[in-house]
Amino acid sequence: MSTTTPEPTRETGPRAGAPDQTADAGLDPTAATAALPADLQDERLIADAGGVGGAVRAFFARLRSGDLGALPVVIGLVIIWVVFQGLNDAFLSPRNLVNLTLQSAAIGTIAIGIVLVLLLGEIDLSVGSVSGLAAAIVAVGTVNKGWPVPLALLAAIVVAAVIGLAYGAIYTRFGVPSFVITLAGLLGFLGLQLKVLGAEGSINLPFESGLVKFAQQTFLPPALAYVLALAAVAVYVGTRLRANARRDAAGLSTTPLGMVAARAAFLALFLVVPILVLNRDRGVSVMFLVFLLLVVVMDFAIRRTSWGRSVMAVGGNVEAARRAGIHVKRVYLTVFALCSTFAAVGGIFAAARLAAANQSSGGADTNLNAIAAAVIGGTSLFGGRGSAYAALLGILVIQSISNGLALINLGSPERYMITGAVLLLAVTVDALSRRSRAAHGRA
Repeated sequence: MSTTTPEPTRETGPRAGAPDQTADAGLDPTAATAALPADLQDERLIADAGGVGGAVRAFFARLRSGDLGALPVVIGLVIIWVVFQGLNDAFLSPRNLVNLTLQSAAIGTIAIGIVLVLLLGEIDLSVGSVSGLAAAIVAVGTVNKGWPVPLALLAAIVVAAVIGLAYGAIYTRFGVPSFVITLAGLLGFLGLQLKVLGAEGSINLPFESGLVKFAQQTFLPPALAYVLALAAVAVYVGTRLRANARRDAAGLSTTPLGMVAARAAFLALFLVVPILVLNRDRGVSVMFLVFLLLVVVMDFAIRRTSWGRSVMAVGGNVEAARRAGIHVKRVYLTVFALCSTFAAVGGIFAAARLAAANQSSGGADTNLNAIAAAVIGGTSLFGGRGSAYAALLGILVIQSISNGLALINLGSPERYMITGAVLLLAVTVDALSRRSRAAHGRA
């Protein structure tokens, strides 16, 4: 008959084995928590104790412990915009900002898939080739074969999903590193892309095509853009209030109402001001809006679904996740399939915006920019930490650098060097914050 020894209880006080002085002193948990050092305090109790002020103190406590979140990339983006606006006052003009959103949508969508594989601590080097193959399938299908646009889109996405499933199957069945699998895919699917395009090597999409009009000419009416922004704020407030009600009913800590109001006001400002600027030119691109919706949906999936929690668990410690009963193989299969699918959607966006698919589609620096966007945006290369919003923030940084350098008449050499320096800085910050979190017991 086997017996199990219960695991020792982890001490959270300042000294392991010390008697519980909270009950003896008649202190409530909030007061006791406030008396502890910052790295031992329960942030939820701080927030409850001090309202908005408590939440602010908790925020700075997280920063001191190395939990930086998106703060470094936001600060970096502001600095980039201020510098380029100072060098050329056309940088923050409505027309240039509309162009910036159009330039960001395609590779930003590809970067969403890269975020997912990085959360697992893996990589996909073939997203550029897969995006180019998807663009070639759509172009050949609609122009040469006469397929309806929906059929061509479906064919491209299904092919990409099958590619991702194949990656996941090879990885989970044979244990081949994802680096090697996707490197082989980069070469193989580049060849398949050239085969699909045929001897012509380049196919132009008709400008009257709905796909091209969607990418180049479709913008939200100004009033509708404001309505959607306010609706997003209302949904956020409703979600937070509902979460507060459920946590309060369960006897758990809640987000102070003042903090909810402050965040809602910031969100409204963050949405309405850019819309106000963009509406002075062509407005908000529907293609960019689709990209934003994909970011929001995937962020919700990562943070609020059992699948997303499984992804984070596998990325944090695959063996612990397996022992916890998570279907690890299924997680790998779905993530690789989604990564290739997002690559296909991004490739279709790029082809539609350029009104063409050719041998260079998905080539050049597509791979590097997609991976750099995910990392610069805050996704950890070590797995288990990141957000879908990293794709949005990262691609804005990369495209801002590219766009700003073009405005001051600097070309690719400078862009590559600066983007490389920013990427190295982002990885260094991630490594240092990871070390700090480990030192504070928050790894």
